[in-house]
Parts: sequence; C-alpha cells; structure tokens
Amino acid sequence: MRPDAGPATIAVIHPTSTRPLPERVGDRSPPTHRPLMSMHATARRLGDGLRHEVLVNGRHVVITDEPVRLGGTDSGPAPHELLPAALASCIATMIALYAANRGWDLGDVPVAVHYDNEATPRRFDVEIRLPAGLSDDQVTRLRRVADTCPVRRALEAGFTFDERIVIAAEPAARDVAA
Repeated sequence: MRPDAGPATIAVIHPTSTRPLPERVGDRSPPTHRPLMSMHATARRLGDGLRHEVLVNGRHVVITDEPVRLGGTDSGPAPHELLPAALASCIATMIALYAANRGWDLGDVPVAVHYDNEATPRRFDVEIRLPAGLSDDQVTRLRRVADTCPVRRALEAGFTFDERIVIAAEPAARDVAA
C-alpha cells in the first residue's frame, strides 16, 4: 500500500491465491512464491489457549503467550512485549558490532527499553549503559550508532498495512462406494 493511500485496507484472498502459507510452522521448505518483503513471520496457535508459535524467516521459532490474567499461561512474552525487546536487542547488537569492528572492548553494555503503549503518540525510553573510561568521541559515535538501529529507523519512519483475510478451502467431498 502506498503511504498516501489512506487507511489500511483488508483484502479477502480465496483458496486459489498464489501466496500460500507454510503447511505448519515447522515446515521449513522454501516458499513456492516470491516473498513480498525481506522479512517474514507466521504465527500458529498451539492448542486451545493463547500460546502461539511464531516462525521467523523460516529459521527461528519464538513462543508468545498472554499473562494468566488475560487467559494465557504466561509461558512466553505477549506479542506487544516483543516490540521493546526488538528495539533493545537491535541497539545492543549495533553497538557491539561497531565496537568489535574498532577493537573496543566494551564488555557488557545493557540496553534497557521502556515502552509506554498507552501514551499517544507511543513512547520509548531507552537507556544505554556504557562502561567508564570512554572518550567523548567514543560516546558520541556510539550514540550515533544506536540511532541507526534498523528497528528504531523503522519505528520512526512509520508503517502502512496491507492486510488480507484468507478463506480456507472447503474439504473435498470423498466418493464413498456403496
């Protein structure tokens, strides 16, 4: 969807769609279609509860769940909790890569992200704990590196949504010999 196209649209895709989903989350066979985006995730419900198995890019599995008070079993993060987790890990990774490429031994650099999902606009508070002894130039560079985190850039750029509802095919009637 184009950024100037207005609100998100929902299209209904019938069983003859050329965009199949994997048969099951564990199916790691290559897709039979050209992906629309560079990254992909598919969530499948596990059992009757709110627990889901999410296949990420066909290589990794993440379990999500809801807290007990919402009817889940709290066996994994709630989906909205993955947003600050993604931002924190992205910033930490960018800093670690930059420092390693320059031979800087930073040791452990915790990145804490607080996400206020009730504020309008939504708000992230990010705290990066750098070790003592860095020069002003190193701190400035690491701040700039943190600002280039791809997750942060995506959040700052905004999003459009192209949603589809896929209607499952009806099971074929079996011929029964009389």
